[in-house]
Amino acid sequence: MSPHETLFLDSTNKLVKNDIANSSFVQFEVWDFPGHVDTASAAVKPEVTFGGCAALVWVIDAQDDHAEGLARLHSTIATAYRINPSIVFDVFVHKVDSFSDDQRIECQREIQNLLQEELAASRLQQAKVNFHLTSIYDHSVFEAFSKVVQQLIPQFPILENLLDILVTSCRIEKAFLFDVISKIYIATDSSPVDMQSYEICADMIDVVIDVSCIYGLREGEIDAQGFSAPATDSNCVISLSSGTVLSLREVNRSVALVCILKDSVLQQQGLLEYNYSQFCDALFQLFRVPSRQTNAAVAAT
Repeated sequence: MSPHETLFLDSTNKLVKNDIANSSFVQFEVWDFPGHVDTASAAVKPEVTFGGCAALVWVIDAQDDHAEGLARLHSTIATAYRINPSIVFDVFVHKVDSFSDDQRIECQREIQNLLQEELAASRLQQAKVNFHLTSIYDHSVFEAFSKVVQQLIPQFPILENLLDILVTSCRIEKAFLFDVISKIYIATDSSPVDMQSYEICADMIDVVIDVSCIYGLREGEIDAQGFSAPATDSNCVISLSSGTVLSLREVNRSVALVCILKDSVLQQQGLLEYNYSQFCDALFQLFRVPSRQTNAAVAAT
């Protein structure tokens, strides 16, 4: 769906629950509350709603008055934090596409300062609140949700370390581990994320999926929602005029490793193949160990 098509979507008027299980890395449930619902009231059953909640995303319209939204956010944080102190709050300052860079920074600073003052007055400084500037007209929403999802993955520090080792060993400039269906990056190396790098890697996944739909898919490989993942063992290399190379390697049907590297590094194919193989082996072992421990615990019970 293009950004312009979202203008014709109906507003959310009831609680909607979605199960997200794209891969072993991304498995969670999303509860989408309508904007008019008081999420701090007893009607939403706070003990049930927030008791098992790992992250709470609150969207604020940057082009609208912030007072009411911040007041409701403050009451929601107070209720949720009392029930579940480990919950993480992420505030999306949305619709910033019409703002200049200075206006975006000022808008976020204003909202952040007002909320922090209210939390301090309520002695809720310990509540962890993150802020993200988002828009539907670029990839900022996907990057923000990537940061939210990464907080929900216990193995994230190990994934980051594995990518650091891969980047150092192969002289790769940047590496992303993508959930192919949602375009969320599950992990990346520890170097700062450049929005342009993320966008070009996400666009590469779209290119590979489009080509796979024509040449790489067999009958029955498109799911009920019309989504498709790259064909099995997908391997794609795109050379840019700047001398930069984009390399995509499939990890499984729903997870792909996308790297940015120089053309000279691509010539060392043997080194890349070896380190990629070692990375995949470590990745599978990382997510195989917890399942074995769980099975052992169940058997002992």
